[in-house]
This record gives sequence, C-alpha cells and structure tokens, in this order.
Amino acid sequence: MNKRSVLSWAFYDWANSAFATTVIAGFFPIFFKDYWSKNSPVEQSTFWLGVAISSAGLIVAVLSPLLGAFSDLGSKKKVFLASFAGLGIVMTGGLYFLQAGDWQLAAIMYTLASVGFLCSNVFYDSLITTVSSSKTVDLVSSQGYGMGYIGGGILFLINVIMVQQPEWFGFSSPAEAVKWSFLSVALWWLLFSIPLFLFVKEPAPLAHLNSSEVLKFGLAEFRQSLKTIFSNKTVSLFLVAYWLYIDGVDTIIAMSVDFGKSIGIPNSDLITALLLVQFIGFPFAILFGWLGQKFGAKRTILVCIVGYLAITILGSQLDNVPVVIGGVNVSKFYLLAIGVAMVQGGIQSLSRSLFARIVPPEKSGEYFGFYNMMGKFATIIGPVLMGTVTVLSGSPRMGILSISVLFLAGGYLLWKVQIEE
Repeated sequence: MNKRSVLSWAFYDWANSAFATTVIAGFFPIFFKDYWSKNSPVEQSTFWLGVAISSAGLIVAVLSPLLGAFSDLGSKKKVFLASFAGLGIVMTGGLYFLQAGDWQLAAIMYTLASVGFLCSNVFYDSLITTVSSSKTVDLVSSQGYGMGYIGGGILFLINVIMVQQPEWFGFSSPAEAVKWSFLSVALWWLLFSIPLFLFVKEPAPLAHLNSSEVLKFGLAEFRQSLKTIFSNKTVSLFLVAYWLYIDGVDTIIAMSVDFGKSIGIPNSDLITALLLVQFIGFPFAILFGWLGQKFGAKRTILVCIVGYLAITILGSQLDNVPVVIGGVNVSKFYLLAIGVAMVQGGIQSLSRSLFARIVPPEKSGEYFGFYNMMGKFATIIGPVLMGTVTVLSGSPRMGILSISVLFLAGGYLLWKVQIEE
C-alpha cells in the first residue's frame, strides 16, 4: 500500500465534505428561504428547494451506472472526477454572486453543484480499488470518511463563527458572511482535490478506444452489467440490503434537524450537535475501519446497525430536559448526536469497502455506479415513512421510531449475504 497515494485519495473526502456540511446541511436551505426567496411565498420556496434536491438525486441516479461503465473502458476515472468536481466547485462559488430575490438561479446552481458533488463521488469511490488491497480496503475507506469528517467539520466551524461574528472577519452582515462561506467551500474543494490528481494512479485502460467507441461499448457494458449484477445473488442481495439500511441512515441525517425543532431543541443546540457529529465521527470512522479489518466488514456493519436501532429507540424517548453530567447541564440531543457520530462513519465507510471486496476491480467504476445509484435512491422510503407515522400518531417520536424498520430489514438481508461466495 502506497501511503502517499492513500492519503492523496483520502484528501478528496476532506475537500468535498465541506460542500456536504456548509452547503447541504448548514447554510443553503436556510439562506434559500431567508435571503434568495425573501419576498416569495414560503410554499413556493419550499417547493423549488425540494425540486432542486430531487432533480439532483434523480440525475445522478440515472447517470451513475453509465458514467462508471464509460470510465472503466477508457480508464478515465480522474478525467470524469475532475469534470464533475469542477462543475460543483464553479456552481458553489457562483452562489457568492447571487443577490436577494435570485431564487431561480440559486435553485439551478445548487442542483448543478449537487450533481457535480454526487457524480464526482462515483469515480472517487471506484478509485479505492487502485490505492488498496483486499487486506487494507476497510482501513483505507475509513480513512477517507475520517478525513471527510474532520475536513468538513473544520471549515464548517470556521463558517459558523463567520456567520455568528461577522465583524471579526470584516463582513458587514451575517448574509455577507454566508455568501463568503459558499466561496470558501469552492476554494477548499479545489485546493484539497489537487493531491488526488497528482499522486493517485489509474490502472491501464481495458481497451484503447476513441470517444464514440467508448460510448458504444460503454452502453453495451452497462446492459451486460445489469444482467450480471442481478444474476449475482451476493452482489444483488447486498445492494438491496444497503439500500434499506442506508435509507435509514440518510433519513436520520436529513431529518434530524427537523426532528429536533419539532420537539423544541434550540437552534444553537442543533448547530452544536452538527459540529459534534463531524469531530466525534472522525476517530470513530478510523476505529470502525480497524474493527472491520480485524473482525470482518459485514460483522462490523451489523454492529453499526444495532447501534442505529438503539438510536431510534432512544430518539423516540427524547425530551428537552437536560441531564446533569459532572455538574453541567447537557442536552440529551447532544448525547444522541454523539451516538450517531459513533456509528455513522463506520457504516458508510465499511459499506463502501465491503462492496469493493465483492466486485471485479477492472469494472469498479461501473459497479460503483450502481452502488451510488442505490445510495441516491435512498431517502425515498424513510422520510415518507417518518412523516406518515408522525401525522397518524401525532408524535414525531413515533416517527423516528418507525425508521427502525429499515434497519431491521436491511440488517436481516445483510446477514443473509454470503461474502465468501
């Protein structure tokens, strides 16, 4: 294992995780409503924000397998990665220039930035097979997620301070600080992507083809892979299991702030919880990579799923009364966030490394295209399930408990996957 290649590969997670923390989870949804859509009806801004998010996910879900097939044939993973990362960086930086009322442009640019972010991950994930072996893939994958947690967390912390104390940075208002935060994400993403392009090598192409031939044979490979994947019991069963339990993971990520607000958690506590997840997630992602390498990725993922089951049960009992630890009042929401941080990085990184073990390395781009497609189709069942149960029961606590069904079903199917085959 070439340590420089591994570190350079992992630095891309450090680079683009700033988009996930500052833009997706942090400032864009709030700024879209409060600044770009300030004079528009709330229903309209909510609708178009939903359209932007759904459009990005749908585009990526459709493109991922095709792009993976094309990149494998010509050994062009880094070219594709650079193209989509460039799209994401330019669109994210462009948000800085938009003025109040430009909600249409903001929605379009956010959609394109998200497509760039998500599609670049298809090729980033597939490159793991070039920087690791079957013995090291669990640890390498966890290093990537660990770097993402700490890198995204550092810039998010800086951006939060910028918005809360804009005068420290010479900004005239929090709104100006938010716009500069978007620009800082673009620069961060660009700067820390450079090591991957310099020091991570690609394998030789499967064939020397021109662009039209790559397109022709890529489509043929895609159709063949559909047959191969769904006739392979191990791969197809894993993908279905992954779709179910990662739907639960992504639902908790996507709905945690809304859940916290529903039960009266203050905004300051919600922001602090997001930061806790980033910084505590880093060492636990590394720890679970080591555990996966020692005890097996499948077994360790099942431990993470049990952890998520405990989180959904504890979340259903959550209230806004603090607990006293060492004479200090601590929000129970913080404790729940710590629990999420302990298992989130592990389940994400080990799922990627386990899938890397069961796919042919020479077709990693193509197979990871399907893997990312399943990931993008996640959060289809979970939010609807949680929302429906919340409405029917009149309790957001019952809504969060309903997500346990996804972890139970996904865990059961994963347990049935025979990795040795």
